[in-house]
Amino acid sequence: MLEDRASAGARLARRLSAYRDAHPLVLALPRGGVPVAEEIARRLGAPLDVVIVRKIGAPFHEELAIGAVVDGAAPIVVLNDELVQATGASAQYIERTKAENLREMERRAALYRGGRHGYDVAGRTVILVDDGIATGATVRAALSAMRQAGAGRLVLAVPVAPPDIAASLAEEVDDLVCLEMPSPFYAVGGHYRHFPQISDGEVVAVLETAHRRRPLGPEPPAPSGAA
Repeated sequence: MLEDRASAGARLARRLSAYRDAHPLVLALPRGGVPVAEEIARRLGAPLDVVIVRKIGAPFHEELAIGAVVDGAAPIVVLNDELVQATGASAQYIERTKAENLREMERRAALYRGGRHGYDVAGRTVILVDDGIATGATVRAALSAMRQAGAGRLVLAVPVAPPDIAASLAEEVDDLVCLEMPSPFYAVGGHYRHFPQISDGEVVAVLETAHRRRPLGPEPPAPSGAA
């Protein structure tokens, strides 16, 4: 049983300490992933930002995700081609839904970042963080987008996940760090003693503090004479 998000982040940071010298970029899935990622970024001396993901629902069945839009230096659309074909989603429908999602993502990005520029993962070691995984759909979309955007190394760090989902996600990353993989698995919050809702205001405050401590930017150059 996990105590709370902050303590889970501290435990993950200890497991991730070997990445400090890789100058990682820590990216959180809001809102719940932010307090976890805050601890990791602070303890690794790394910049922190959020990954905003919006699903693309099937025509007339919006709760069925046929893909997602993931923000970044250039927003990326991740599609499940089998579901796109099975649901008859046209290119026009996908483009229209993408545009709608981008407007909402821009609104959230402006709220969370306060006008600061977003992340660029190209060539970076990226540590993607959430407070837990249930189905893994959102995380998969984010990971796929990070790969397409040219991330150098992908690390997934989560406090808790179902064993089967964790095993499948491990095949999609360079490293998976998960504190607990209980079976049976309940809702993510059921594996924490304290699991309060996180507000947008809390996310904004964490990101402002993190930016003052370590602004987003390119990976620092290797020391002179390094291999």
